[in-house]
Order: sequence, then structure tokens, then C-alpha cells
Amino acid sequence: MKMKNAHIVPLSRQVIDILRKLQKVPGSGRYAFPSIRSTAKPISDNTLNAGLRRLGYTGDEIVSHGWRATFRTLSDEQLGIRVEYAEQQLAHLVKDPLGRAYNRTKHLPKRRKMMQTWADYLDGLKTEAKVIPLHKAEGERSVGGRYQTLSSGPSRPASPGAD
Repeated sequence: MKMKNAHIVPLSRQVIDILRKLQKVPGSGRYAFPSIRSTAKPISDNTLNAGLRRLGYTGDEIVSHGWRATFRTLSDEQLGIRVEYAEQQLAHLVKDPLGRAYNRTKHLPKRRKMMQTWADYLDGLKTEAKVIPLHKAEGERSVGGRYQTLSSGPSRPASPGAD
């Protein structure tokens, strides 16, 4: 439900699998992720943000709402998904009033495919992760955003693009 309008959200196979497992958890009620204060309400953004803080992330690094921007950006730049499909998935309104009046498309088949592609992309990041060093190791220096091992021989400047 967004702005009091029903919003259909196609789910990937991975998400459906997780939700089926959650159904087996005793005490499951109306919400897959209920509030700790009341099972009559879902968890809030603050609950997710508190979880991120417990994982060590600051509010300057990421907030739960930021995952929407991550999806919007990567679905376009990495996966080549049409912007209209991602915008519809995020329940963003068409910007101009005439477009809102006449455009009632839901793009459900394309959004279903998009969400499966997104889930597969995330799985690929998890299983084929390439580790990018965030901190230089002892004996390394940063040159142009890359880390190079310092040798005991004569020093020379790193050439851009050299691996």
C-alpha cells in the first residue's frame, strides 16, 4: 500500500522461498516481519536502521531507504533494465499530471522478470564476490585509488591503469 493505493510487488523465487520458510515459524501472524512492540504492525524503517547500526554502519554510510536508490541505480546501470519498470516497482508516480491520468500500466510480466534478474544478480554478488580492499595492508600504498605493494628496490611512480 502506497499513498492509499494497492501496490503489486512481484517476488523472485528466492524471496518466495524465504517467505515459505517463515510461514513455518511458530507464532507467524499477518506480517512476515512484525513489529516487536505489536504483531498488529509491521517493522518500521527505524527497526531496519537500528539493525544496520548494530552491524556497524553509521547513518552517514547507509539507511534502509537507501537500498531503493541502490536498486534503481544498479538495475539501470548494471542490468540494463528499463527505467519505467524500476520506477513502477518502487511505486514512483509518473511525473507529469497527464501521464498519471492516462498511464495505468503495471508492467507486471516485465517487473516479474526484472525482480528475478535482480535477485539472481544479488546472488551472483554473494557467490562470486570480488573482494575490494578498503584498507591498505602493511607494506602497501594507495596510488590512484589502487593499492600497490612497496618493494625494497628502487621506487618508481605507478602508471595509471597498470595492474
